[in-house]
Amino acid sequence: MPRITQEKIKKQTKKPPLSSPPLKGSSSVIANHSTPSKPYRLAHTTSHDGMTTVDVRGLSIGGNHVVIMAGPCSVEDEAQIMAIARAVKEAGATVLRGGAFKPRTGPYDFQGLGKKGLQLLKKASKETGLRTITEVMDPRQVDLIQEYADMFQIGARNMQNYTLLREVGRTKHPVLLKRGMHSTYKEFLLAAEYILAGGNPNVILCERGIRTHVSELRFTLDLNAVPYLKQETHLPIIVDPSHGTGRRDLVPAMSRAAVAAGADGLIIECHTDPAHSVSDADQAISIETLEQLMREINTIVGAIGRTVATL
Repeated sequence: MPRITQEKIKKQTKKPPLSSPPLKGSSSVIANHSTPSKPYRLAHTTSHDGMTTVDVRGLSIGGNHVVIMAGPCSVEDEAQIMAIARAVKEAGATVLRGGAFKPRTGPYDFQGLGKKGLQLLKKASKETGLRTITEVMDPRQVDLIQEYADMFQIGARNMQNYTLLREVGRTKHPVLLKRGMHSTYKEFLLAAEYILAGGNPNVILCERGIRTHVSELRFTLDLNAVPYLKQETHLPIIVDPSHGTGRRDLVPAMSRAAVAAGADGLIIECHTDPAHSVSDADQAISIETLEQLMREINTIVGAIGRTVATL
């Protein structure tokens, strides 16, 4: 039997190195183990020099200005949207919101005017100079909505509609992405990552309330999201106090709190006749309430060294 020396035993039992050398062609960033530990690499603060500002036809969202988006839940007819557009501009808003395609819980509820609604939004924008935002629900709607509206809105129900996220990601059109009602901050930022990874850098986040054990309100507006996301991502953050509470009497207080917390803007449902709004009447504020709220917001933003965006 051949003699087994101590030296041979050591060679046979020698452990492999704990880490393998980097693969051929891998970047020096990976080789140096300096990639961000977060899975949302493009959305994370380390991927961008400073905070992002999104240009919406000359209007900057992010930075030192607080942007107010206001308008009805749904575009109902020409007289309604034109009257509201003129009123919200007079109050100081710079973006007109209005749904042309509406995701409704019940199949028999008003689903929006579709293309006609988009055409009316465009007409209101041309007359007032307001930028416009409307919801996109389906990848097949992207090209149509891009033609008529200045911003896409992706609603809470579609936050994890990855086909839709990829489709808007192939454009450079500004996207307001709402947080899902059951979603964590991580899931929210990963949804934004889909759009960024598609090549569209113009992403704006929107906190719109989450489902909790509180049954007295439609949702619970999570304002913790504002300072947390300000530290975690370079993307602008907007707050929706209308859906976040579901009650028009609570919208002003939560709007003030959101701005004080550092939100880059608000998206508010308002109507010339809130009680008769075709959809979400309970959370739509009046034009008079919006005017008073704008005065209060101007005071708050001045106290924290910011200004309200103007046209």
